Amino acid sequence: MTDEPRLSAQQLIERLQPALSPWARVRAVTALVVGLAGAAFVAALWWTEPGPLPGRTQWAFALFTVFCLAWACYGTWLLSRRVPLFAAEHVVAAWLGLAAAIGTTALVVTVAVQRGAHPVGVPAIGVLVVALPAVLLVRARARRAALLRRKRELAGGDQR
Repeated sequence: MTDEPRLSAQQLIERLQPALSPWARVRAVTALVVGLAGAAFVAALWWTEPGPLPGRTQWAFALFTVFCLAWACYGTWLLSRRVPLFAAEHVVAAWLGLAAAIGTTALVVTVAVQRGAHPVGVPAIGVLVVALPAVLLVRARARRAALLRRKRELAGGDQR
């Protein structure tokens, strides 16, 4: 038996917040800095090309710039949050990774097919590249669902 009074779910979450914050902050700053650096690097490469680029190359530079900016926005979003996210950040990051993998794979497969590459090799590698973020997305969604279920259980315990 403890002398501590029974805490509500919100009070428990507030107590956990300082323990969760440092690692989340490091991930957020890393995503923000790497995303901005990647976007600046790709944009610099794109703008400093001496001659006109082919359309596919323009699309590839635009795609990579958008991916990098998406990661920078993700880092900014994490830094701006002051409450526990219940693994929502993992779900968002997994979606970003899956979108980047699908976009990059589609671009590489298109270029490879147009250049007459092996008809099975490049798409097979593309499937493997997309499979990893898909698995991470499934795991992140399951973890988030478990945390939200636990939160509801804790909140339901307060109403009795």
